[in-house]
Amino acid sequence: MSKANKSGNTAERGRIRRVSFKVGDRVVYPHHGAAEIVRLEKRTAFGEEQDYLVLRMTHGEMTVAVPADRAEDVGMRWPISTEDVDDLFEVLARRDVREPANWSRRYKNHQEKLKSGDVYQVAEVVRNLALRERAKGLSAGEKTLYNTARSVLVSELSFALDVTEDEASRRVDLALT
Repeated sequence: MSKANKSGNTAERGRIRRVSFKVGDRVVYPHHGAAEIVRLEKRTAFGEEQDYLVLRMTHGEMTVAVPADRAEDVGMRWPISTEDVDDLFEVLARRDVREPANWSRRYKNHQEKLKSGDVYQVAEVVRNLALRERAKGLSAGEKTLYNTARSVLVSELSFALDVTEDEASRRVDLALT
């Protein structure tokens, strides 16, 4: 049996967890980008019934189910605020970038940044790969990574700026030129 206290915490079998996301919230899920929580479902996993948040990603038809009590642990978070957007565009506009010359180290570094879910690290990946594409071209793997990172970044910016993904993409292009 669960009881919620005034601070929004839920005591469950002696464990305290913070309930922070609800249906209708706009969130960011690492490696996939912006999403909306469309419903809460009860599912049985490993013999226990759990609440799951069902996310609909803003691009494509993909949905993701996340255990409600582990949402923050897996990196789900709120989108950046409008005030943080200028800092993000500064990251995109920076040109004095140092990267490993070795392709595999560079690729692994970019994958780790993308996996982190941190929007500023995702912006670094987009910037670095856009600069490399202009200077030397990208391998097929780097091109795929670039497209994924750009999609994640654009989806979050569209939430933060309250614009379409096309408009957010246009603004990213401007910052990269």
